[in-house]
Amino acid sequence: MEQENNKGQFNSNFGFLMAALGSAVGLGNLWSFPYKLGLGGGFAFLIIYTILAIVVGYPLMLSEIALGRKTQKAAIEAYKEADHRFKFNGVLQTIVPWFLICFYCTFGGYITKYLFESIQALFMKNSVLNTGDPGALFGGMIGNVGNSVAWMTGFLVLTMVIVFGGVSGGIEKFCKIAMPALFFLLIAVVIRSCTLPGAGPGLKFLFYPDLSMWKSNFFEVARLAGGQMFFSLSLASGCIIAYGSYLGKKENLESNAAIITVGDSLVAVLAGMAIMPAVFAFGLKPGGGPGLLFISMTTVFQSMGAAGKIFQLAFWLLVFFAALSSSIGMMEAGISAILDSRIKAGKPASRVKVSIVMALAAFVGNFLTTADCLGGNPKMNWFHILGQSDVLSVWDSIAEGVLMPLTGLIMAILLGWFVPHYLDDEIENGGTRTFKTRGFYNFCIKWIGPLFMAMIVYGSFKDAFIK
Repeated sequence: MEQENNKGQFNSNFGFLMAALGSAVGLGNLWSFPYKLGLGGGFAFLIIYTILAIVVGYPLMLSEIALGRKTQKAAIEAYKEADHRFKFNGVLQTIVPWFLICFYCTFGGYITKYLFESIQALFMKNSVLNTGDPGALFGGMIGNVGNSVAWMTGFLVLTMVIVFGGVSGGIEKFCKIAMPALFFLLIAVVIRSCTLPGAGPGLKFLFYPDLSMWKSNFFEVARLAGGQMFFSLSLASGCIIAYGSYLGKKENLESNAAIITVGDSLVAVLAGMAIMPAVFAFGLKPGGGPGLLFISMTTVFQSMGAAGKIFQLAFWLLVFFAALSSSIGMMEAGISAILDSRIKAGKPASRVKVSIVMALAAFVGNFLTTADCLGGNPKMNWFHILGQSDVLSVWDSIAEGVLMPLTGLIMAILLGWFVPHYLDDEIENGGTRTFKTRGFYNFCIKWIGPLFMAMIVYGSFKDAFIK
């Protein structure tokens, strides 16, 4: 089924949910959440993250789905239709995926490399994944720029092949298979990680109510949790608005927003339960940075003997699905906005041509990230701006640290103060045709959400510019 604008449409609500969850769950949960959880003090981070998901995540998720479906447009034109004075916010949100994709494919390449190595490890007794030092293996991989660029390029090409297929033919088909598989694989890894000898301190780190980090660095924990919440849910990135524009009019938006928010948060916690027990069981650092996922899980699998080879393959297949679904979502956000602009101008809107332009931009950004070796290449120091120690952190601080919470704040101001109730009719258009969470939504979008988001933005600016 195609829409009048020829951009496409989801064939089912399940397909929409899996695509939206795919964009949300992806790298944000399995790679980013565990190490930021470690940096934020475990439970001290988790409690702020949970509160933010409820009072900021759900209202913004509902807003973005409804805004996309009401306008049938991507972010730029959607904001213009809501209030022409806020078109700039759509422009800013459309910029976000261009920054995020600049490291998504780099890590997608690393993950693909580990997936292929895990396939070899299943059949080769002396594979480096089975016998090598996990830290040295990861360091050696990121230090080999030529090899890393090759894996990154392969991952980028695979992303584009799926995006070429369009909404129902590519994105929906992939996510309907990948996301259920991801969830079941993650459960298996969690069970194994939590039953490791010495896993108890890792679970305590996650769930024991220790708020000592708040006393020493509350704004830093809030900044980490808030930025992660936006990143994890793909909010303020144009992705959810684009996916909402492909959603049928009969679907219940409140239940969809709740399922995506709860489902994503559940997977985030499960990712923490997969990683943290292993980190503590093997004496690793919980705030070990971007390489934590690769080093900690390789350590776990090596300790499991023959069974570890099977779990290892399942795990990297899981993370590969997650990374690919995230990359697809970020690509689609930018592509949808460009298609809108061409349709509005009466020009041909070729998905393939626009996708190629997006892919070329993504390649340049990811080449810089890959060549930097996560800060290990002195030749890339010229790009360590905004006080960041590596190129990845530059992209991340601009997108996740500043633009996502800032444009989320502006969206809340628009819908809470300038055009209140603008989305009510669209939200009432699906399912039971009632707006059951209207009171909660209105209170959060007008008062609570802006307060929290302003705090996150302040923390981000403080981190970037006030040293």
